[in-house]
Amino acid sequence: MPRIEQPHSHSRPLPPYRGILAVDAKDFTGHPAVQHGSISRAVPQLMRTSFERAGIAEVWEDRRFPDSTGDGYVFGFDPAFLPFVVHPWLAVLQDVLTEFNTHSAGVAHIRLRASLHVGPLPDTGDAFDGNGTPRNDTHRLLDSRPVKAVLAASSAHVTQVAAILSDQCYQDAVAGGYTGRHPDHFIEVPATVEGKPFAQRAWLYVPMPSGDLYDRRVLGDRVVDEQEKRRPDAGSRRRVAGRGVAAAPRSVVRADRSNVNSGTVYGGQSVSNIAPGGDHIGGDRLEVGGDHIGGDYVRGDKAGTVHGNQGDTVHGDQHEGDR
Repeated sequence: MPRIEQPHSHSRPLPPYRGILAVDAKDFTGHPAVQHGSISRAVPQLMRTSFERAGIAEVWEDRRFPDSTGDGYVFGFDPAFLPFVVHPWLAVLQDVLTEFNTHSAGVAHIRLRASLHVGPLPDTGDAFDGNGTPRNDTHRLLDSRPVKAVLAASSAHVTQVAAILSDQCYQDAVAGGYTGRHPDHFIEVPATVEGKPFAQRAWLYVPMPSGDLYDRRVLGDRVVDEQEKRRPDAGSRRRVAGRGVAAAPRSVVRADRSNVNSGTVYGGQSVSNIAPGGDHIGGDRLEVGGDHIGGDYVRGDKAGTVHGNQGDTVHGDQHEGDR
């Protein structure tokens, strides 16, 4: 009978830290079933080629607890190589995929999402190595709204790779100055996964961007506000309740003796009860993003991008998931 380790029962050595890399093919299930096998085989082959061209073939050769996920691949590696996986490997992977998609006539077009994380994971050579919270979070990041949306919103002819880094990965490799990419190449996003209790601060990196990476539907509001402040025409743009965001058309939905819901696509809205003929029926007064509901005044802090779940706010294309 296998023994299940009990947490908090006694102290034990921390597992070794490992970098974790996971990739996933965009719109895998959208391809005909006859192509699934060839895509599953092609992904690790393309990864191996890109690691060789990036000059870090040992990352691939020494990979730990590797596993094919059908539409992707995941493995652990020595975290000392983390800066090199961020750059130049992601950029080289973009080049390798561009070459493959250009010259592989009749073969499925392969575009990849990639997620990078670092953390303690069992690595003893056992068949069940690599399981733990860092591994789970790596897959959640890979399935998160921002990285899916930014790849879906970008040009299939230009952008073949979209990556998302955990905050730990970003702080260690990028903010620490160890990787050959400036922090301005990365965009802070709130990473959430629909139907999962997951919300983390993360960082998008697109080696070959196309489309509008600063779309409000991909970035969290706080990040957008900071970007807006840096725009050359920021002083001439209209403001909404002093929040520093561009004004948007308002919409109103009305029904007899029911709520009137008016607001912008950015979230500020007001609700009040309306009787037939337009009479106002009491109600408390609430301020949300600058709009009002009659009565008592209440103010609440807005969830930010670090710990708060921004709900359906995503950056890039408003379509959920892959196309």
